Amino acid sequence: MIESFLNVFKIPDLKRRILFTLALLAVYRIGVSVPTPGTNTVALAKFFEQAGQNTIFGLFNLFSGGAFAKFAIFTLGIMPYISASIILQLLTVVWPRLEQLSKEGEQGRRKITQYTRYLTVGLAAIQGLGISMGLEQMQGGEFVLRTGWTFRILTVITLTSGTAFIMWLGEQISERGIGNGISLIIFAGIVDRLFPAIISTFGQLRSGDMKPFVAVLILVVVVIVFGGTVLMQQAVRKVPVQYAKRVVGRKMMGGQSTHIPLRINTAGVIPVIFAQSLIMFPLTIAKFLPTESLWVQTIIDMLSPGHIVYMLLYVGLIIFFCYFYTAIIFNPVDLADNMKKYGGFIPGIRPGKKTSDYIDRVLTRITLVGSIFLSAIAILPSILIAFFHVPFYYGGTALLIVVGVGLDTVQQIESHLLMRHYDGFLKGEVSGRRR
Repeated sequence: MIESFLNVFKIPDLKRRILFTLALLAVYRIGVSVPTPGTNTVALAKFFEQAGQNTIFGLFNLFSGGAFAKFAIFTLGIMPYISASIILQLLTVVWPRLEQLSKEGEQGRRKITQYTRYLTVGLAAIQGLGISMGLEQMQGGEFVLRTGWTFRILTVITLTSGTAFIMWLGEQISERGIGNGISLIIFAGIVDRLFPAIISTFGQLRSGDMKPFVAVLILVVVVIVFGGTVLMQQAVRKVPVQYAKRVVGRKMMGGQSTHIPLRINTAGVIPVIFAQSLIMFPLTIAKFLPTESLWVQTIIDMLSPGHIVYMLLYVGLIIFFCYFYTAIIFNPVDLADNMKKYGGFIPGIRPGKKTSDYIDRVLTRITLVGSIFLSAIAILPSILIAFFHVPFYYGGTALLIVVGVGLDTVQQIESHLLMRHYDGFLKGEVSGRRR
C-alpha cells in the first residue's frame, strides 16, 4: 500500500491533478469560515449549538460543511446546482429541444451545462431571499445587525455568488483535477464534520453522556455501512456473451467468450445526493418563513428527519433516481445493436430486440436490489435518532457519500496508475489480471 501511494507522485500528470484538487478543496474550506455581511455570527452560532445535530438544522449544516451554522458565504453549498441538474435532466426526457441537444455530442452538453448554471443562479437567489427574510423574523431579529432590503439584497448577492463560486470549483476539479468535483466538495464538507464528531463522541462516552451501548451501536452501523457500500459498489451481474467466428480477409476472427458486467448499483451515490437535494430545497425556504403559519410548520415537520413522510419521500426519490440515472448512462438498445454488429450474442437469446429486452430486464431487477440497499442505509439515521438518539453526523447518508465518493476517487487514481504500468492500490487484483 505504501509503495502504491508513492507511485502516485511518480506520475507528473497525476501528481499535478491531485495537488490541484487538494488546493481547490482548501479554498472551499476557507470560504466556509467567511461570514455573510450584516449577520450576528455569535448569536447564530449559539442558536445552532442549542438546536443540536439531530434536527433539520443539523442536516443543513452537515451538507454545507459547517457553513450553515456560521451563515458563511457558502451557506447554500452546492445543493442549488444539484437541484438545477436534476431539473435539466428531467426536462431532457420530456422537452424535445433539450433531448436533441443531449444527442449533439460535446457542443450540446456544453449548452445544457450553460442552462444548468443559469438555473443554479436563479434557485440560489430564491433560497437566499427566503433565508434573509426568515433571519429578520427569527428570535426578534437578533441574528441581523440591520434589517431591511439592503440586508436582503446583500445576502442574496453574497449567497448566490458563493454557490456560483462553488459550482466553478467543482467544474474545475472535474476537468483539471481528479474525481467528480461536485461530489468531492460534498465529501470534503462531511469529512470535516466527522472528525470533530468522533472526538466529541469519545468525550461524551468518558463523561457518561453517551451510553456504551449507543457507542457500540454506532461502531456496528459504521462498519456495516462501509462494508456494504464497498460491496454494492463493486458487485456486478455478469451476462455471458459469445462471439461467432467470422472470416476477415484470410484470417478467422472471433469465437471467444466474454461477459457484460452490469453493476448492481450503476448510479453510485448520486441518487442519495439528488434525493437529499430535492428535499432540502423547499425546507431551506420553509424553515425561515414565519412559523405562525400552520401550513409552513406542517411542511417543516413532515420533511424533517424521523417523520414517516420524510422517510417515505426519501426512499421513493432514491429508488426513482436509481432507475432514472441508470437509464441515462446505460442504453440496452445501443448495446444490443453493437453486439449484433460484431457478431455477438447472449446464449439462448436472439440478437437484436430480444437481447435488448433481456438486458433491460436484468438491469431492472439488479437496480431494484441496489436502490433498496441505498434506501435502507439512507433512512438508517432517522431510525437511530428516533430510538437511540444517535448524533446525526453518523447517519447512513453521510457515510454512504463518504465511502462512495472516496471509492470512486481511488478507482480513478487506480486507472491512472495502471495506464502507466504501476501497481495500483488493489495490488493482488492487478497481478491477477496481468497473469
